[in-house]
Amino acid sequence: MTESTRALTSPSGKSIRVEQDGPVLHVRLNPWDQDDTLGVAVLDDLLLLLDDLHERPDIRILVLSSMGPDFCLGADRAEYQAALVADPTGAGLRRIADKAHRLCQALENTHAVTIARLHGRVIGAGLALASFCDLRAGADTCRFRMPELGIGLPPAWGGAMGRLVSEAGAARIRELMLTCDVFDAAAAHRLGLLHRTTPLDQLDDVVLAWTRPLVRRSPEALVLTKRMLAGYARADRTADVSLLDSHLLTAQINQPRGPVGAGTG
Repeated sequence: MTESTRALTSPSGKSIRVEQDGPVLHVRLNPWDQDDTLGVAVLDDLLLLLDDLHERPDIRILVLSSMGPDFCLGADRAEYQAALVADPTGAGLRRIADKAHRLCQALENTHAVTIARLHGRVIGAGLALASFCDLRAGADTCRFRMPELGIGLPPAWGGAMGRLVSEAGAARIRELMLTCDVFDAAAAHRLGLLHRTTPLDQLDDVVLAWTRPLVRRSPEALVLTKRMLAGYARADRTADVSLLDSHLLTAQINQPRGPVGAGTG
């Protein structure tokens, strides 16, 4: 950060920390030592932030990272259970899942080039969120996992299945979703889920190596190129059924069984 950095107030002031450094916006999850999960407060703050970016063409790059020991441990399943207790029809849970879908779409469609800076564990919904960023750099100590099937849930967060298949290929994503295996940064790099991997103490240097040339590009050409790339990527998802994700998730969780706890879904 330089002396020109000015802090911005996030909508709730708790779930994310936002700082602007010229045309670069740094968005950090977990500023107050919360659980490293994507609860409703995080979804709401990120949605408001991305909506506000429509009026901020001066922001050309968004770097998404976390201040916690891990980038993200997944969705907050305790909130899922609480939503079902409050509204057994599942409408409240569908609203939470729909927010996740809207967030991922907003991240993919924003004019700013988005960079995910990953460290620690990147689990479930955390990997889904990162996959919608344009560029992804991870520490070589990162560990990734898609645990949904293992905890009895469909991989239905944010419409990420189509995005992950598009980014890494159907065969490998199928294997990782069915086995729920942990995989490391080197494997994520081979799959294309990480564009760069580096020791943790050099991670900021990798991000800076991307942001420096990007801020020198023509703003109009940068936005056009990003949107062209997004359009071609979505062309691979012609059978996208991600709008059904909230219904699939609600239907599965609402089946009679033991309680769904907090953690890494």
